[in-house]
Amino acid sequence: MASPRAFTFKCSPSLAFSTKTLMDSKPRTLRSPFSCSTSGSPQREARLSDAVEGAITLQEWQGWGTTSPLPAMVTKIVEDLKALEKDIDAQMSFGGSGGKLQGDFKVQEDKKHRKTYQALGDSEQKLQFFAARQIACRLLGSRGYLCQKCWLPLEDCMCSNVTQSTLWHRMRFWLYMHPKDFLRQNNTGKLLWQVFGTEAATLCLFGISEHEEIMWNALKLAGKNNVWCLYPNKNAALKSVEDVFGQEPSPYLECTDTKTNEDGTLNFILIDGTWNNSVSIFSRLKDQATSVWGEADFPCISLATGVSAMHKLRPQPSWDRTCTAGAAIGLLSELQLLPEFSSFGFDKQAEALEDTLVILLEALTTRRVRMGRSITRKVRHMSGIC
Repeated sequence: MASPRAFTFKCSPSLAFSTKTLMDSKPRTLRSPFSCSTSGSPQREARLSDAVEGAITLQEWQGWGTTSPLPAMVTKIVEDLKALEKDIDAQMSFGGSGGKLQGDFKVQEDKKHRKTYQALGDSEQKLQFFAARQIACRLLGSRGYLCQKCWLPLEDCMCSNVTQSTLWHRMRFWLYMHPKDFLRQNNTGKLLWQVFGTEAATLCLFGISEHEEIMWNALKLAGKNNVWCLYPNKNAALKSVEDVFGQEPSPYLECTDTKTNEDGTLNFILIDGTWNNSVSIFSRLKDQATSVWGEADFPCISLATGVSAMHKLRPQPSWDRTCTAGAAIGLLSELQLLPEFSSFGFDKQAEALEDTLVILLEALTTRRVRMGRSITRKVRHMSGIC
């Protein structure tokens, strides 16, 4: 039987970066919710005195890559921001990393949201408030600036170059994303639903109860034996793709177990955030697993990944760690090597995702060159490979 091997990425020779690609540092103006800017660094300012323009509609929410209902707390925070704008007679302005609030409005809103946060009764309420506020501000700050599909500035939209592919029907990815990665231009988790669609690759935002409920309802239906997290959990014995799926015949390819009502879908959770934030996300997974299945031992898979091309854009803490799309590519590539899974076209699915990752890198490279920014990443010493 073939053993897992490290995979390599296709990469344009020009793709070498020195810093993370972030939203422009200067604030930008929005004249309409979905207008297209023509300059490289237009000011963004959300004029929310008009209720229609200020409200987040279901259509707008789902346009960013989700099929879920509009989260109630996100709606509430947007309404609060609109009310504050009216009360202090100051317009919202956004800019910098993540489309953060800026100016006089930021000062007043910061005082208000800190007071609200401190008054909340427990850590769960505080997490939900933090997540909803992050997402609400990013939604408002990205209007008319980012493409809803690829999360790149409209003038750099890459959507026309993306080729969609069909993921094997018994497989589903969950992008368990930290709010600070939502609408981030160099985020790679978004590529999965761009390529495979939102039903095959589903966004779940950390701390958003509506999203987490949808994910856990699906995981409960699938059963614990059909759920894995692609995460290097150092506190448990690591299993490779071959360890989990290399049996012949594979129990995972048998018919649905009607006795347990399990639907037979293989669910893979990709933690999408910085490595520091991933600790909190994985901890929440384990806590919920204890509540649902009575045990916190969450099954994890470790991949035989190579160095991701995305490392040139968004450096990882060690060379053996990879971006979110890279992890998905690694899983698909390693499954393809197993005889029992070799007929499901995982190589083609991995190739489609890999091609899209290269398109993203090239789009970000082009933008940085146009704006006069460095595309050479300063080599940093890595103290060790974890």
